[in-house]
Amino acid sequence: MIREEAANKIFNQIEYFSGYGFNKSHSAAYALISYRTAYLKANYPVEFMAALLTSEKDNTDKIVEYVNEAKRMGIEVLPPDVNESGDIFTVIDEKNIRFGLIAVKNVGQGSIESMLRARDTHGKFKSLEDFCENIDLRLVNRKVIESLIKAGAMDLFGLYRAQLMLNLDQTLDASSKAQKEKAKGQLSFFDLGLDNGFKKTAIESSHVREWPEPQLLAFEKEMLGFYVTGHPLARFAGQLKRFSCSSIANIPNHKDGDMVKMAGLIIKIKNTVTRKSGEKMAILKIEDLEGAIEVLVFPESYKQNSRYIQPNSAVFVSGRLSLKEESPKIIANSILPVDEAYKQITKIDINIAGIRENLLNSLKEKLVQNSGQIPVYLHMDIPHRARYQILVGDELHVQPNQSLIQDIETLLGEERFSLTI
Repeated sequence: MIREEAANKIFNQIEYFSGYGFNKSHSAAYALISYRTAYLKANYPVEFMAALLTSEKDNTDKIVEYVNEAKRMGIEVLPPDVNESGDIFTVIDEKNIRFGLIAVKNVGQGSIESMLRARDTHGKFKSLEDFCENIDLRLVNRKVIESLIKAGAMDLFGLYRAQLMLNLDQTLDASSKAQKEKAKGQLSFFDLGLDNGFKKTAIESSHVREWPEPQLLAFEKEMLGFYVTGHPLARFAGQLKRFSCSSIANIPNHKDGDMVKMAGLIIKIKNTVTRKSGEKMAILKIEDLEGAIEVLVFPESYKQNSRYIQPNSAVFVSGRLSLKEESPKIIANSILPVDEAYKQITKIDINIAGIRENLLNSLKEKLVQNSGQIPVYLHMDIPHRARYQILVGDELHVQPNQSLIQDIETLLGEERFSLTI
């Protein structure tokens, strides 16, 4: 006979386990699937990743995750291309996968089938004009073509995306007219292939410059869910290296409660209020070059940092890491725009041990050229002796900026100086 207290305890344990307890057959099925997928990934990695990407074509977050995983495996996911892409993600060779057209925003199955039929019938497209003349414009409309241009799927035509977009209206008008004439059984001089002195014309767009890089990348992210030709954080490479102590990829190496500082791009903002007091707070999603993470900005931090919470802005986030839930989160203490990081420097330490006199003179010139209020400490590490620290005179205090830090790094090497924020 079991005592009631013990029986209740056992029942509660069984009830809790039943919330996510597998019976033997279920466990065996999962084990078999795990083995088969692991085998495929190990022995057919390109085919496996292409199929995996296709299976998640409507899930942008998963696409980004699997593109990064493919890169880790040495496999490149190439941007969409109207002459090479199929409807799904396609294996090109043992190192390359071509992005599937079905995963491009606004591009549906009907428009893809029209493009593939035209490509099979007439061969590869030679230009925007050739493309528009041979596809069914009722299925592949202006919005679809705009999306393909923004995604980089027409870069093969050798024009800037801004040029293609400028030419699009006139090209569509001419192609639509030509298709209607063909449908009526009328032929143009061009269909006859005669040298009759007439020539097709397009807008003169050689003077048109490409879109600014931020806009180019924003369009790629909008259409594909990730960046193809670069990343908005790339131009801040120097700041990221100097001011970040971690990255999203390194989160597994940290413990719950660790203080972390990392740079990222704010890609999602949810403004909300707390349940109890109704105070304003925000839930952010930031991404760096390797992944994305959620950042919680509670009321006290929100009051101090709300002005920096802007979509698509590059920021440094400092805070406490929380690993209590399934997905890691950062509880933000401070948020700072990346391009303002140098303003937060409170001192510069430079190790001048063994530095030649001419380099010291060059260093002094750089400090004088960037006069300010931030102190500079010179250190001499003498073997078997104490470390000497010298605070330079007020006339050599500086106003830190990217140019100054780069100059010091070039003169002495990055291992000879450190920055305190």
